[in-house]
Amino acid sequence: MRHDRLSVLTALETQGVAPVFYHPDPEVCLNVIRACARGGAKAIEFTNRGDFAIDLFGDLARELQTTDPDVILGIGSVVDAGTAAMFLNRGARFIVSPCLVPDVAKVCNRRMTAYFPGCGSVTEIGQAHELGCEIVKLFPGASVGGADFVKAVMGPMPWTKIMPTGGVDPDEASIAKWFGSGIVAAGMGSKLITDAAVKSGDWAGIEAQVKQTVAAIAAFRAKA
Repeated sequence: MRHDRLSVLTALETQGVAPVFYHPDPEVCLNVIRACARGGAKAIEFTNRGDFAIDLFGDLARELQTTDPDVILGIGSVVDAGTAAMFLNRGARFIVSPCLVPDVAKVCNRRMTAYFPGCGSVTEIGQAHELGCEIVKLFPGASVGGADFVKAVMGPMPWTKIMPTGGVDPDEASIAKWFGSGIVAAGMGSKLITDAAVKSGDWAGIEAQVKQTVAAIAAFRAKA
């Protein structure tokens, strides 16, 4: 299954939560990714951490394209165009950066792949729009103004689609605060995929937590 830019954007907005995850062990990675997908979050951000992360990602993407073709595997923590190109060649379906990198946007646009740049100001969000980014990553979410910042941006720029990472928790109060401010999705890492669950191999627990979070977002949207 070929996931194009539009289907990736739609999937991410629909599930509302982007699980953010890295582990050096490929078996652990596959178990976590499959648990997230079973829980209703098929678009998952694997983070580019350390040496040989690109080789690990390539192995995971190749395996999942055969066994779980509905999984949409993207890569995060990409800060230069060369790295983006290498991950795109290994099957990355979207690219996420902690900062706004125009050269990465160009590489992704050339390949018609979604790029979510990290933005911390209205100026950066405007630049990201100019570069063709559909969804901007607010990063670090809680530190650059939180839900109040999102609400303020949506006033003069209501077309903005914001996905914060950092500060959004998988509980109803946090979901109501952030999604009530106007975000379209949220990146969640260790609060969603806890270290304890990973260490103990509690894949069913991770699936349940993801399922609960996806359901809580859907329930909030239905009420809003």
